[in-house]
Amino acid sequence: MTNENQKPLTVSVNPNMSEAEKIFKEALFQRKTLIAVGNCWVQYHGRAASKLEPGERILIIKEDGSLLVHRSVGYEPVNWQPPGCIFHTRIKEGILEVHAVRQKPPESVHVFFDKICIISALSLTDSGEFSLYASEEDMHKAILLEPSLLEDGFKPISYEKKVEPGFVDVYGVDKHGRFVVVEVKRKTAGKDAAFQLAKYIEAIKGRTNREVRGILAAPNIAKDVQRLLETLNLEFKPLNPKKCAEILKRTKTKRLEAFFNEGNHK
Repeated sequence: MTNENQKPLTVSVNPNMSEAEKIFKEALFQRKTLIAVGNCWVQYHGRAASKLEPGERILIIKEDGSLLVHRSVGYEPVNWQPPGCIFHTRIKEGILEVHAVRQKPPESVHVFFDKICIISALSLTDSGEFSLYASEEDMHKAILLEPSLLEDGFKPISYEKKVEPGFVDVYGVDKHGRFVVVEVKRKTAGKDAAFQLAKYIEAIKGRTNREVRGILAAPNIAKDVQRLLETLNLEFKPLNPKKCAEILKRTKTKRLEAFFNEGNHK
């Protein structure tokens, strides 16, 4: 909760531990974003146990109750806790202790500071939508992960398959057992993509007696390409890069959760 008396920004340089703890407590109570830079060490207890020796680092506590400890290099935190933590602070023998606790699963992180260079607490407003769009290679992988993106019953066999004219993006069979050659484009597909797909089809037809379908998958196609596809006996399937990116992100999240559930946490 917030009120009119809250300061939008609090900054303290080289505070003593009492001053730092006061800022910590106020920021945590008011659910502000808190950033502290100083010499600290960290202990984790939960699905495993770890200890981080002293060093100058950046501690970030976000308004949703997540905690991250960053080194001066690298983009990943060396220690972290997801949203929903309960925080406790205290000063013991001149050391400021910040304790972040989770109930499910039961785990905790202790951050100990013997020196703080700077600490800030601030209220942030962020309502901007984040849009992530996949590359063509990501779109290939999304089709492999979720073949129904292309059509129901499609079963991928391989991707980037080498044929005489080049590399087929995705190769598989449909629900009727016909071979399917897929050419993927991240942006609007033009005539060049249609002709390229036709070359792949001809090369594969020369090596099999089975029926071969050709599908051009892209967000959309350029003007007059649909007529060309019909002439070449090829098909167009709309494929949204944003949806592909969401599938990849969801899959990575599931894998990450599975990884942590195996006990390899922190």
